Amino acid sequence: MAAIASRQSSRISARGVLEGKFLELKQKFAQGEIPMPSFWGGFRVNFDSVEFWQGGANRLHDRFIYTRAEQGWDIDRLAP
Repeated sequence: MAAIASRQSSRISARGVLEGKFLELKQKFAQGEIPMPSFWGGFRVNFDSVEFWQGGANRLHDRFIYTRAEQGWDIDRLAP
């Protein structure tokens, strides 16, 4: 609901404006399906593996690879 109430990065005069819009939408869609806003967009990405890399001092980085498995994900640590 908050994503619909707020157009990300637009300027607002006060937090109360955002909170008011949130409550208004919460009441409006309390019993029904929430429609996708016309200003939304995106991409669907399907992948079989993803690597997370966090830089460390002296080139001692942390690297993990997640690989899709039959029942979830396998997680392995990789050498820097």
